[in-house]
Amino acid sequence: MIVNTGEDALYFTAPIATGDIESVTLSEELDSGPIAPVFFSGAFTSICTDEMCGSQDQLASFEDVGATLYGISRDTPFALNEFRSQNDLEFGLVSDLNQEILDDHGVSNDFTDTEVNGVAKRSVFIVDGDGRITYKWSGDNPGVEPDYDAAVRAGAAVENRIVF
Repeated sequence: MIVNTGEDALYFTAPIATGDIESVTLSEELDSGPIAPVFFSGAFTSICTDEMCGSQDQLASFEDVGATLYGISRDTPFALNEFRSQNDLEFGLVSDLNQEILDDHGVSNDFTDTEVNGVAKRSVFIVDGDGRITYKWSGDNPGVEPDYDAAVRAGAAVENRIVF
């Protein structure tokens, strides 16, 4: 399945690394405002580290427009906690160990030239408080990071706030 802009988000409950290991349910988080799930291939890889650190750099901008940022990968919650710690990440990292969230959102990446299959494509979604996807970016080239400014602007549009 592939979800697109204008469609309902696919709800999930999964472990989240926040320093502790807890559980997060997307539908319950929507009461706080828009959600910005940012998918990444794997903790401790160079480009994914850059992507998550870039997301951290934009965290205040997401918070300014009322959006909650989450990273999502297939790593274990234990590895994600260590990754958060080593990179001073202040947002939660969701563990999709069974690849269900990735598959449901159509962002699984099967690299034909390697044995690495089923990791996340670098992708960003904005989900509004009603559970509708208002923004989607998904990259086919694993070396290209998302346009964080565009995602923040999309989050601002959900909250009817102006971002320059």
